[in-house]
Amino acid sequence: MKRILLIVGGGIAAYKACELVRLCRKAGIGVTCVLTEGGQHFVTPMTLAALSENQVYTTLWDLKDEAEMGHIQLSRQADLVVVAPATADLLARMAGGIASDLATTLLLATDKPVLAAPAMNVRMWSHAATRRNVAQLRADSVTVLEPDEGPMACGEYGPGRLPEPEAILSAIQQVLSPVQRLAGKHVLVTAGPTHEPIDPVRYIANRSSGKQGFAIAGALAVLGARVTLVAGPVTLPTPAGVTRINVETAREMAAAVEAALPADAAIMVAAVADWQVEPAAQKLKKGDAAPLLHLAQNPDILAGVAQGSRRPRLVVGFAAETERVIEHAVAKRTRKNADWIVANDVSGDVMGGEANAVHLVTATGVESWERASKADVARRLAERIADAL
Repeated sequence: MKRILLIVGGGIAAYKACELVRLCRKAGIGVTCVLTEGGQHFVTPMTLAALSENQVYTTLWDLKDEAEMGHIQLSRQADLVVVAPATADLLARMAGGIASDLATTLLLATDKPVLAAPAMNVRMWSHAATRRNVAQLRADSVTVLEPDEGPMACGEYGPGRLPEPEAILSAIQQVLSPVQRLAGKHVLVTAGPTHEPIDPVRYIANRSSGKQGFAIAGALAVLGARVTLVAGPVTLPTPAGVTRINVETAREMAAAVEAALPADAAIMVAAVADWQVEPAAQKLKKGDAAPLLHLAQNPDILAGVAQGSRRPRLVVGFAAETERVIEHAVAKRTRKNADWIVANDVSGDVMGGEANAVHLVTATGVESWERASKADVARRLAERIADAL
């Protein structure tokens, strides 16, 4: 069993460490927790001990533990040291090599890889001192994840939120994964919606959040693939180890996909808008009658890849349906010349939600997977892709 040493810093995001411990245990990863003095204001040692089923360490001055140089043993018995949340203060002390408590002493004494997941106010994250500290840590071979962007407990909005526990788990697995089943393989993934402009301020879009496609890209990277992610306009953080290309329109996505080929597999998760309009040069004004929009078909990216001269060995399409889900997916697989279609019913809370229930349609039949988190669906699909390649 692989093991991590989890250092929980002092910030409101510390509560997410509990879910991270649960996810790691579920994934077969052992966890030992170190709780900083600040972290104890947000979560308790008893909570983390119950979830990890291990003793939780809080102080450098425990006579029983330190009689045997316990901080040295702790720093080296795990396969990976994870700091989550990594506050601005913790990052500063890590970058400066300061050993002022148990957590920073462990970090200075360890000979194992270190991964930090930052969480702090947006202004603290963008401050020049924090940027210097992050740059120094990365130069010292510490893996520092990019924080999420969104609303914060302080009422501000921007980058600085702790990455979701599923994303941190994906980064942990990428470091720990002993079997790189997709090493040497290039996998192309599309994700998110496209925005088709009507005028400079309006566009045609859909409700796709990009979460499932980003999770799949991250799961493939964990298995060692070189992943190119062509992403529509979403604000999700880039999964660890993934090369991201941002686009807005279907035509831009088609061009980016073509430029990214050749690939061993193409996983077309994006919810590409079927239609486009010729955008007005200026904002359309409200008049007596609504403007008449002349819709034209967008390029069929999935069919273009599956039927093209540089067709990957495996082409997987997605079908978001609201009725006759399997029937439409079976027809789509044949019509597009795809190897697999992953179909789901999006009439509920799937678009923008955290969970998904899918049907995998192949040449040999249909497999219906139980509803699970999008991260779990991504890991299962990544393993199937590795089997196929």
